[in-house]
Amino acid sequence: MYRKFINARSPMRLFEKGLHGGLGVGNLGACVAAHGVGKTSFLVGVAIDELLRGGTVLHVAMNQTVSHVRDYYDTVYLALAASTHMDNPTEIHAEIDDHRRIRAYRGDGFSASKLSDSLKVEAEAGVRPTLIVIDGLEGSQVTRDDLAGVRSLVADLAAEVWFTLDAESEGDPLAALSGCEDLINVIVTLEAKGDEITLRAIKDHENEDLQDLHVGLDPRTLLLVRS
Repeated sequence: MYRKFINARSPMRLFEKGLHGGLGVGNLGACVAAHGVGKTSFLVGVAIDELLRGGTVLHVAMNQTVSHVRDYYDTVYLALAASTHMDNPTEIHAEIDDHRRIRAYRGDGFSASKLSDSLKVEAEAGVRPTLIVIDGLEGSQVTRDDLAGVRSLVADLAAEVWFTLDAESEGDPLAALSGCEDLINVIVTLEAKGDEITLRAIKDHENEDLQDLHVGLDPRTLLLVRS
């Protein structure tokens, strides 16, 4: 299947429709769920979709190695290429790798200033990401000042930001956000029900009519799928 058809038929188009148009540039999105449910797979799926659309991605990983993140992308991409019978998968793989940057933060955690420094380095290399994904944040690492700083950075950059956070309470994913949810435009959670993992919107900009997203994760392939 041709790349443009894969992108047009991606579950992400359903996801965006369910969110009244998607996250949008200059906005922050959070995926809050229990440990091990599939938050990294969600982020990588969002990132690969953006790369296939010709975008540029900066992936920030907390307490992971660059090689581990790269291997995760390879696994998800190869599963996508096989399931869609993608034309020229090797060429496309090389192309999207060239448009993805990975930064691994270890030890002393995340801050908006660290992200700013990373963006400056990328800018010096002529790279301007259209999507930033931040994987592996802990509740103690998320402060209002940092979220406000990230919002300011991406507004200037005209990029989107998705980040993941472990849920502190199974019944209340918002508890992990420490009262910062007003700074986040979209919040989704992953819910495991038997062999299925589904995405559910908790916050969709200022829309009160939260819609079913009709998108989930296949735990075997790690791919975003229609549900």
